Amino acid sequence: MEIWQATILLLSLMIAKAFADLQNPGFESPPTNIPKNSINTFASLNSTINTIPGWSYQGTVKYVTSTSPGEHAIYLGQNGKINQTFKSNQESNHYLLTFNLQPAQSNCSNPTSVVISGPDRAVRIFYQQKFGNDTWETHACYLGSHGNGDLINLFIENQTTDQSMDGDDDLGGNTTVITNCGVVLDSFILKNIVNPIKNSESNFLLNGGFEYGPAFPNNSFGGILIDAESSPTQSTLNQWAILGTVKYISSNKNYIVPEGNAAIEIVSGESSGLQTAVTLKKGTKYDLELVIADANDSCIGDFMVGVQAGSTGKNFTLQSKGIGSSEEFTLTFVADSSVTPISILSFTTTQTKDLVFCGPVIDKVVLLASYGLKLRIKVLFVGLGFLVTLTQFIG
Repeated sequence: MEIWQATILLLSLMIAKAFADLQNPGFESPPTNIPKNSINTFASLNSTINTIPGWSYQGTVKYVTSTSPGEHAIYLGQNGKINQTFKSNQESNHYLLTFNLQPAQSNCSNPTSVVISGPDRAVRIFYQQKFGNDTWETHACYLGSHGNGDLINLFIENQTTDQSMDGDDDLGGNTTVITNCGVVLDSFILKNIVNPIKNSESNFLLNGGFEYGPAFPNNSFGGILIDAESSPTQSTLNQWAILGTVKYISSNKNYIVPEGNAAIEIVSGESSGLQTAVTLKKGTKYDLELVIADANDSCIGDFMVGVQAGSTGKNFTLQSKGIGSSEEFTLTFVADSSVTPISILSFTTTQTKDLVFCGPVIDKVVLLASYGLKLRIKVLFVGLGFLVTLTQFIG
């Protein structure tokens, strides 16, 4: 086998390992008895007549054509639910799900939302127009840690209800009519990450560069919204708890990240951000380095970011012009205990001129023993060596 052929094979195996298989993830294979080029934008489905390749469904479900970002999507209305079963890998992995959603109606008084659930976890995802200009939003969630080739049943259910007043009733009062606002879903991507991820000798923090996270869809350039999660081990952003809402971004036509393939933009304003904890040697001095940047998304203002390690904290400010600038900062601290909590929080709330919420980008968070301590030790040994040499020379 030629070297280039072996390289392609290895890359193919790596990609196959990173992404689990979902059948018909973008609904490009139409339901039975529904033409793929149907001119009916919302084609109602009947479970006794129509089957969706790869998916089962219940309640009010419609096949959507002529939509974006994909050519086809699925609509979930009253009690609408879809599900699919996939097989986990033999080794234990964290499973992450990325998908696109938008409300089917613009006049819903309550937020559009769906519930994503697996064997031992369920999360509710809300549509949040304030974090982007596009009607479509990309979201991600953590499905749990699975392995041993187990079968995983993935459920997605519409949870949106709308309460509206519908005139006077027979008693002369107002009647509240509860109707269901539909949601349109598309472009599901499963990604699995080895569990646990390995530590690096050059960084005491796991996933300090945020490279272990959900998959980026090819047809989406708005970043991936990740909701609050108090547990670092059950977070879509591996090893990091999330306060508020953050946006997982990659360098593309809309964004710039300081290093690697991914970074985090803190978009939900004051007191939102990231938290983790690391085992350190009590009484030892450490340097916590990070890059604060803007995402090149016209987010202009003074970004104030508070960084806390144990009992030591410091605020850093980046003056953003919204064109992709970045700056490195360092917090030096002495570990108070063997387990040191670390937090990175935004202390400002920022919007673009289009009133889209935005904020500081965090990347390249590195924790190491203090260089100053190493330097003093090195100088001490050099000094002792010089004295020994001088004594031998004189003696």
